[in-house]
Amino acid sequence: MNLSEMRGRLRKDLHDEDTANQRWTDGELDRHIQRAVRDFSLSVSLEAKTTLSTTAGSRDLSIAGLADLVAVEAVEYPTGDYPPTYVPYSVWLSTLTMLIDAAPAGVESVNVYYTKLHILDATSSTLPSRFEDVVAAGAAAYAALEWASFATNRVNVGGQDVWRDYLTWGQERLAEFESALAEYGRRNAVRVRQLYRPATTPVDQSTVTGP
Repeated sequence: MNLSEMRGRLRKDLHDEDTANQRWTDGELDRHIQRAVRDFSLSVSLEAKTTLSTTAGSRDLSIAGLADLVAVEAVEYPTGDYPPTYVPYSVWLSTLTMLIDAAPAGVESVNVYYTKLHILDATSSTLPSRFEDVVAAGAAAYAALEWASFATNRVNVGGQDVWRDYLTWGQERLAEFESALAEYGRRNAVRVRQLYRPATTPVDQSTVTGP
């Protein structure tokens, strides 16, 4: 589903399909859609992986090139081990620092696992299809609440209480959206952190006591 298709779906949900008398412009609906996509992304982010290169004598890596970064989830160094070796790290602004004893002696590869914002534009989408209803509900809620706020104390052709109907409907959709974000966000957090749990250090058998 691209942005145009999501917008059409949103107009159906909002009962705003009359092209001669639309309450929302395309630009307004696109803004609400992008807000919902961003909120969804912060709970259920898009997983990504990139390979960066070290500099001799430095533990620092620049992550300025990671577009739409939400969070770094794991850092694999050195690469190619099995099971993979993950190292502790810290992030400050656009610098990732590997918290390791010895700095790399030369140019070496570092795999960075991270999450980023989803994309929904004119030609593509990274949203899993099963979550399109969730994003549509959030966008509809934002659109209805904004219109209700704008229409308060104004004369409306739909009747005196039309703004109140949109307000109630929008609040209900927003509650559904936030509930879905909380549910799927918890599931996503558990899965990511289990997937990238650092490998444990093998037990030194010489220190084991007992029979």
